[in-house]
Amino acid sequence: MLGRSVELARFDTLLDRAAGDARGPAGGEEFHDDGRSRLVDITGEAGIGKSRLLGEVCARAARRGMTVLRGRATEYERRVPFQVFTDALAHLDPHALDGFQETDAVAPLLQRSGAVDRFGLHRSTAALLARLAAPSGLLLALDDLHWADPASLELLDHLVRHPVHAPVVLAVTRRDRQSPESLAAGLTRGLDAGTVVRLGLRPLSADDCAELAGPDLPPAEAAALHAASEGNPFYFLTLLQAHRERTTPESSAPPGLGTLLLDELTVLAPSRRAIVEAVAVLGEHATPAMVSRVTGRSGTAFTDDVHALTRRDLLRPAPQGLLTLRHPVVRTLVHESTPFLRRVEIHGLAARELARVGASAAERAHHVEQALTGWDPAAVAVLDEAAARTARTAPASCAHWLDVALRHLPDTPEHAPRRRELVLRRARALAACGGLRESRDLLQELIATPQRSPGGPVTAEDQGLRVRAVVLCALVERHLGRSTEAVALLRRELARGPAPGHVVRLGLELGSAAPLDSDTSYAQVRAEVEAALAAARATGDEVGEAGVLAVAALGEAYEGNMTAAHRLARQAAALVDSLPDNDLTALCEPLARLGWAEAFLEHYPDAERHAERGLDIARRSGQLYVVPHLLLCLSHVRVQTCRIPSALELADRAEDIARGIGSDQLLAFVLASKAAALVAGCPPGDPRPLAVAEEAVAAAGNGVDWWASTAWCIFGWAALMAGDPVRARDAMLRAGGPELQRMQPSMRPLYLEILVTSALLTGRPEEARSWAERARKEAEQLGLPMQRASALRSTAHLPLAEGDTAAAADLFAEAAVESARCGAVFWEAHSLLLGAPLEAAAGRGRSGAHAWLRGRRLAEAGGSGMLVGLADATRPPGDGSEAPYGSPDRAELTERLAGLTARELEIAELVAQGLTSQAIADRLYVSRRTVETHVSRTFRKTGVSSRTALATLMARRRAAIRFGDARAERDRPWPG
Repeated sequence: MLGRSVELARFDTLLDRAAGDARGPAGGEEFHDDGRSRLVDITGEAGIGKSRLLGEVCARAARRGMTVLRGRATEYERRVPFQVFTDALAHLDPHALDGFQETDAVAPLLQRSGAVDRFGLHRSTAALLARLAAPSGLLLALDDLHWADPASLELLDHLVRHPVHAPVVLAVTRRDRQSPESLAAGLTRGLDAGTVVRLGLRPLSADDCAELAGPDLPPAEAAALHAASEGNPFYFLTLLQAHRERTTPESSAPPGLGTLLLDELTVLAPSRRAIVEAVAVLGEHATPAMVSRVTGRSGTAFTDDVHALTRRDLLRPAPQGLLTLRHPVVRTLVHESTPFLRRVEIHGLAARELARVGASAAERAHHVEQALTGWDPAAVAVLDEAAARTARTAPASCAHWLDVALRHLPDTPEHAPRRRELVLRRARALAACGGLRESRDLLQELIATPQRSPGGPVTAEDQGLRVRAVVLCALVERHLGRSTEAVALLRRELARGPAPGHVVRLGLELGSAAPLDSDTSYAQVRAEVEAALAAARATGDEVGEAGVLAVAALGEAYEGNMTAAHRLARQAAALVDSLPDNDLTALCEPLARLGWAEAFLEHYPDAERHAERGLDIARRSGQLYVVPHLLLCLSHVRVQTCRIPSALELADRAEDIARGIGSDQLLAFVLASKAAALVAGCPPGDPRPLAVAEEAVAAAGNGVDWWASTAWCIFGWAALMAGDPVRARDAMLRAGGPELQRMQPSMRPLYLEILVTSALLTGRPEEARSWAERARKEAEQLGLPMQRASALRSTAHLPLAEGDTAAAADLFAEAAVESARCGAVFWEAHSLLLGAPLEAAAGRGRSGAHAWLRGRRLAEAGGSGMLVGLADATRPPGDGSEAPYGSPDRAELTERLAGLTARELEIAELVAQGLTSQAIADRLYVSRRTVETHVSRTFRKTGVSSRTALATLMARRRAAIRFGDARAERDRPWPG
């Protein structure tokens, strides 16, 4: 490997650590061992040696005993879903997946049939890689990623953003200039996050090329070839071969790479040239049997030709019994120089052979597409079936194949109904994979097309398709941040006098769109929603009635009309709970609306129950666009109820889908929810919450809708927790607009608390008093315990600023009681911890100590780093209050520590001393991974979620021993 010693040394370090081999020296800091996978991004121009380097890395990983999987993306198969991953996993041992419970979820990667949720497939792939990494590590090498299909790129992006917690190394090669923008952007994000390492390959030096040529080439000639090739190894070797065969004139300038390769082909006999062309066209289906069949060559003659081409290094044997050309550049040149009709013939023969052996429509679709030259009903039927099978798993491929079918479908009246249906399906697929604008354009064109069957009046089917198109178009407009246009479109359709069933469907979408629109409040569409409810009841449509009630409940809850919202939510819940899942398939979004309504009404168990049911139905029915809203509803509930790790996991899953859909507005809302979970979950000083909140407002852009307002409110909270009250205040004022009217009315008291705190910290006491008074009035109108608790905390800051600690303590205590009433555990703990030191300052030390202890327990149990940090900052002094440390709580400490082994207790003490995992490993002569395993088990057994929390727990143990009764200690020994 001439000229690649630096790159190989960096790989050696990474492979050593992944394989658990401690022999190599510590490498660059990009290889620090935190238990996460690393991706190495190898970039460079064609022929620079990326694949050669990757092959050497694979060999070195194999020598270390690692599992090695290698796949290659191919230029002419870019619409075959997951092609590069399928190629890599084809090397698996047949028994490698025995006992793997998620095999069905990754079926598309294993060339098995099955319609699975693509985002579930992403998570299951991560689990599969973690399994394959045991016990000695895994190298997943993906070559020529610039040609990967969209589904593969989306999966890779997931693995970059969610590194596998296992000894996994991913190595990818790609050409910078040909890489899709999404691929380059995703890898750059990973570079910034420290999960990606980039190795840019440079040309070889003149000395390297001379050594590559060998001692028989005179130095002057080697220098000339190096200069002509500009150090590109593939071009240099091709020039060298031509030079040695004396096929290039000595006096002229060296020919280009393409000319040299074409010269190599011109000397081939026709039968051998046909084999080379067949291999270039067939790609991943170029087995000897297939090549023999499409070339008409067989027996000894065919074998001799293949051997001759192999000796010339034009053909090479590849894994899984394939034949391949020696370099992708050669394949491109051969493919493009093969006559068009010959390519069509080869693809047609391949499609027929695959059909003969029972290959799926998705496997045949690539060859069927390339063989199409006109209208062919059987071929279009294959594309139609392939699109249907990949709609959920690879919507970009689905949209592409539908496009091919539409281009060949005759534009005649008899085919008009089928054309409209295919256009609608393609628009839906585009909306699922980031093509929102193209989807909207298709739908607008479809809506404008006369909905009439040939030779007759408009049928019910025609009307139904039009309404489906209108509803989908409104949904797409919403995701594009154009709720005003969505509302106008729906109202225009309602004005056409549709059938009652269509009124219900249009009213449902209208009620969903209005609260998101900056110009249209729910009150302005209430009449249309009520008309939809009446239509559902008049026709006995219980499913439609339940959906409209759910949408109405959210609309009223958003606006703060809580009496109406409570009534509508109860009615919706009663109907929903009485219906079987199959009847609710069309109600996934209304179920999300019901969950959010109940969350805003602070009925958290009901909200969680309905959101989880909706999530299950949405996944089974493939309604991808609803899933983020259901996940975020659950995430919101779990932040309020202080189950922070779960809330963050749910927001992460919603982020995957939002990025896949390509909606900036949805992404802004998702990132805002993720930032909220991070604010609650991260310890003070962690930069992640503010960074994610900044990305949320960037995604929101200049929008003034609900999503943008929410993003700015969460940004304000993150800024306040980051110690920047000025930015927090500015963000909240931007979120609310004039008189804070854009701020969600039913959440406004909570958001006002941020303004109160910011105003006090920036020296605006009168402004703080005004905001606190407004929060009090609005909270009383809402009648919601959590919102009242927030208003009480806002009010508590006012006497506190004047030095009246007793009054402030009473208000914080009342806020804790209010929060507990509705199960808002996070805010209960927050209120307790804010009030605890004030109780002590007011001379009520024991009350303060008990408030602090309960707040601390809730914070630790809920995994809130923010609240644990607040507890550390407000901890009562050990001497001044026995309650946190003395005998009343020793039983609680004993219970929490009783499950620890002696080694776990020993490591917990070292963690409490501030030692890193590596330092503990060095002291105890164990591996770092062993230490991390013990720490994780200790977290689980003691119910803490951070090293800080564990250190505090161990400090309490030491204090109990120090201040306790020695005889009691002898009678009740500590664990370990």
